Parts: sequence; C-alpha cells; structure tokens
Amino acid sequence: MNNMNLLDEHKIIRIDTKKIRTRYPRLYGKNSRLPEHSYGVDCLIYNIFTDKGASGWGLGRLPLTQSNEAFTSSLIGKCVSELFNPKIGILNKELIPLDFALHDLAGVILNIPVYKMLGNEIDQHINCYDGAIYMNDISPSSRPGGLQSIIDDCKQDYDMGYSSFKLKIGRGGMWMDKEEGLKRDIEVTRAVRKHFPNCSILVDGNDAFTIDTLLRYLDAVSDCDLFWVEEPFKENREDLLKLKEFLAKKSPRTLVADGEFDPDVDLVLSLAEEKLIDVLLMDIEGFGFTNWRKLMSRISDKNYLISPHCWPLKLKTHYSAHFAAAFKNTITIEGVPDETEGVDFKDYKLTNGYIYVPDKPGFGMDFIWGRNI
Repeated sequence: MNNMNLLDEHKIIRIDTKKIRTRYPRLYGKNSRLPEHSYGVDCLIYNIFTDKGASGWGLGRLPLTQSNEAFTSSLIGKCVSELFNPKIGILNKELIPLDFALHDLAGVILNIPVYKMLGNEIDQHINCYDGAIYMNDISPSSRPGGLQSIIDDCKQDYDMGYSSFKLKIGRGGMWMDKEEGLKRDIEVTRAVRKHFPNCSILVDGNDAFTIDTLLRYLDAVSDCDLFWVEEPFKENREDLLKLKEFLAKKSPRTLVADGEFDPDVDLVLSLAEEKLIDVLLMDIEGFGFTNWRKLMSRISDKNYLISPHCWPLKLKTHYSAHFAAAFKNTITIEGVPDETEGVDFKDYKLTNGYIYVPDKPGFGMDFIWGRNI
C-alpha cells in the first residue's frame, strides 16, 4: 500500500486549538532593534485527530481569511490525503496554519520520522548553535548585567551542551552612543573568544550597521575567526560586495548569512547566485516548512548553504533539525534554550554542540497539555 493510500484511509474528526507557554532560563535581553525579549512566550498549536485513532500536532498560526473556528470546522470529514502529500507537504497555501501539524500527523500515520518522509533514511545528529546570547550587558535598563553577564550566559548554555554562540551586535544602533556601542560590540566578541577559545562564534547585527561601521567592527575582531556574520544591514548588492571583498582579505573563512527578516526571496537568491550571501536564513515558521521544501527543489543544483531561522522557540529548532537531517547543505541550525510547558522533548538530545534527532514517527515530540483558546 503506498503512502497516499494510507493517508486516504484517515479522516479528520477533530482539530483542537491550544496555547502553550515556553519559559527561558533567564531574561533574553535587547538586540540591536528590539527591547528585552522577556522570559518566554506563548504560542498557538493545532492538534489533529483522525477516525483511525491517529493524531498529530504542531505550531500554528491563526488563518488570515476566516475565523479559526470556521477554518478548523471546514476540514472535518476530509481525508488527510486531501490536505497533504508526503512528497510535497500541504496542498494549498490556505493550510499554512496546519503545516507542522499535518507533517507530524502524516509521519504518525506512515510510522516514520519527518526527516525520513523528506528522503533521508539515516539516523541524524545536527550541528546546533546557541541563539540566545542577547545584549544582557545592557539589559535590563534598570539593572544591566555588564560584560560578565555575557560570559555567564555563554557558560550557562555551554553547560547545556552548546559549543557555538551567536552574539547579538549593533549596540550603537539604538541603545548606546555609536562609538561606545561599537567599542562594546568589540569587547563582547573578544571576551567570548578569550573565555571559549574552542567554540565557534557567530554574530548577528539585525540590520543595524552601515557598511563602514561593520568593517571597523570586523577589522577589530579579525583574529576571532568568526563563523558567520548575520544580517549586518538590509540586503543590497553594493554593501555586500564591499563586505565580501573585506572578508576575503581579513577573515576568509567567515560566511555571510541573510534572508531571515521579511525577505525578498528572489533578491536573496540572486545575491546567493553571485556568492554575496553564503547562507540562506528564511524562518522555518514564517517562511513555512512546505515552502522550504519547495525552495529546496528549486535550488537543489545550486549547493547554497542553508540554516532556517528558529527564534524564539525550541519547537522550531526541532522542526529545523528534521529539515537539516534531510537536506545536507544545512550547515547548522539555531538552538533556543527553553522549557516548553505541556511538551515532552526527552527524545531530543543536545551534546557537544550537536542535536540528535529521534527515530520516532512525525516530529517525535509528545504533546501532553495546552490551554484552550
């Protein structure tokens, strides 16, 4: 019996909409353009049930064109195969709110992990960096932690199993005098390199830099062997040409990563074609799991490096881990240290900077409880 026959046997009888909460191990502070990111966030999930006793769940979003109740009720009685094809993903864009839940459900019905549904039959461990090193030296404003807080945050996450850190830079964009902010960015980077000499360092400017200020920063940390520079400024060819020319001379192993925030995908791909962007970052949720699958079929012969953006949820890290297990040009994924209430993550292991993807049906995470909405 082929996969579609199995999905055709299951009809949807109920879709629950719930809220779950994540809690961070500390305050995640400012970045270059936003104030404190809080101690955690609420998120919406969908849990789908079929008449054969199968269920799947996943991070969702409210539909844009109708009420949530009308959206979910319109799907009752439909076969899973009407909504989802294992070789493609969701079958129309109106189903984006259920993208993760339908992938999970199909994996449960087919009794395979999502990464095997996407084409990889080998158990996987994926390089995973720590995406939670925010500007806690200047956060919160009422009691900034100073430079030592950055080292303490890295140590806390190192003890969790991370061995790569992404540092937020661009303090002179909003929060400090431009020269003082640049000086602090340099101090933070050099301090992390000193205290963690064997760990990779990534930096993320959240589009706060001018090209001139960025090159001054990079010149001052050129001996720190940065793994990548992420979103230093809004994507544009002229500045990226200057950046790549500089890196070729001063830090040739450093990659340029971009495309996370509200991307013009065609522009990002054209810049990647010119080798001005090395790593594509479109968000695994905002861009969409199925849309990422479509994009990979479009660029399969290009050998672009990818790393779907995952902030602010460990759920998204785990979704990206399955994607990375299926597509070998995923260079690393973003880790988000959190505890998510009502979700069992125990089958995912993080050790020495690698996340181990469980060989369980669907995404391999058990949903236990969430609040009704």
